Amino acid sequence: MERMILVDRTKPVSSSKITESRMGIGMEKLDRDAFAPEKVYDKVAALGVKWVRLQSGWQKTEKEKGKYDFAWLDSQVDNLLQRGIQPWVCLCYGNALYDELAKQYVGAVGCTPVHNAEAYDAWCRYVQATAAHFAGRVTWYEIWNEAEGGWTWRPEPNAAEYAAFCIRTAQALKAGDPTVKIITGSHYQNSMEFFSQEFAHGTLTVSDAVTFHSYQYDERISIMKAKAFRNLSAACGREVEIIQGESGSQSQSGGNGALWEYRTDAQMQAKQIMRHVVGDLLCDVKFTSIFSAVDMAENLDAKAGKPITTCGYFGLLGADFDPTTGQLVGDYHEKPSYYGYASLCSVFREKITPCDLPVIFMPQNSMRIGGTDVPTEKLVYGGFVRPGGAKAFVYWAATDLVTQKDFESTVSFELYCGTNNVRLIDPRDGSVYEIPDSVMSSSDGKLFSFKNMPVKDYPLIIAMDDFEKAE
Repeated sequence: MERMILVDRTKPVSSSKITESRMGIGMEKLDRDAFAPEKVYDKVAALGVKWVRLQSGWQKTEKEKGKYDFAWLDSQVDNLLQRGIQPWVCLCYGNALYDELAKQYVGAVGCTPVHNAEAYDAWCRYVQATAAHFAGRVTWYEIWNEAEGGWTWRPEPNAAEYAAFCIRTAQALKAGDPTVKIITGSHYQNSMEFFSQEFAHGTLTVSDAVTFHSYQYDERISIMKAKAFRNLSAACGREVEIIQGESGSQSQSGGNGALWEYRTDAQMQAKQIMRHVVGDLLCDVKFTSIFSAVDMAENLDAKAGKPITTCGYFGLLGADFDPTTGQLVGDYHEKPSYYGYASLCSVFREKITPCDLPVIFMPQNSMRIGGTDVPTEKLVYGGFVRPGGAKAFVYWAATDLVTQKDFESTVSFELYCGTNNVRLIDPRDGSVYEIPDSVMSSSDGKLFSFKNMPVKDYPLIIAMDDFEKAE
């Protein structure tokens, strides 16, 4: 980064060395044997995440009526816990033992147990057994996945039906382990309608948190959604925690799943993830989760008995994909998004709280770009504070990632730092810079003027009092 003076690099911190964090990642689809987790655990732990989303896999666990084999899920839960990571479990999907429709789809995806009494009762017994089995190891349970989607709540989504399902499932969870925390929602739409309808039918009475999913390139939509859902729950009688449960993008074209139509590449994926994650943190989410740890076979409508021959390139880790078998081959390799996320996990580890910092943007002429600084309305920005008082200020230009590549410009502003210990961090590679006097000046060592500072299309971090060291 020109003009800045490189003085250090952030160092990745493994999950076991972190006490608390809001950073998470998904290892979903292991109920459908989508990848080999043994090759992934250590790389996920090296990221420094503290939360991993798993899917419970009713059909994989109950293959004979009334008998539960949790060994496959035990292995995942225990491997994560041993590495200092807290698994949280999405309870899903159907079971062909009780449902003819479930026989048609790989993993019984989207096949709900609400349409016949035997299946519904069996689901509740399974849920209670799951909570009891993992008592002391798993605390947070999410009820179903994207119930407003026709492929994940078959044959047709219904908010009242989902609400009743949440209430009954929550009762079964509490019967198995009274200490569990219950998550509802898990919705992907950019709308409050399904949330509003299910809230009206009582889901808030059993919810400790609600999740939303955010697959788009404009992170401002995600920020708007997080705020809206928090305010909606309060307006409907009970403000609960907000969790961003799935977000991400693909690292190459030609894949399947969310955002598959868009032009993309590995650098674009890294920028999208960094923008969304920092946006989530600014919204004070309980935690945020990136989909996904690895590239994997992707098709929620896949028919049973046939291999899934399309891949979703959502992973922070990639490998070669065999389209004839639907399996990834070889060892996983780190993408640029892996390194960017590791930097964010390091900088924002331990307890942080979003806060408003005293800042005024003052666009000026900028010889650096032969024009004028980025207008304020095109910026996303905010602050964070640690219990000891160290602060950080984040900012970036909300460019269109799909059409505009390698954006770089300048921005001018005043920021009250309260200290002269100020550094600039570029999380894409973890570089830590001293800011030269030609760019940053102050008359009192507390209020600083930044003239024609670099601004990029992903978050840059102004760290004060060694914020990034979590001391």
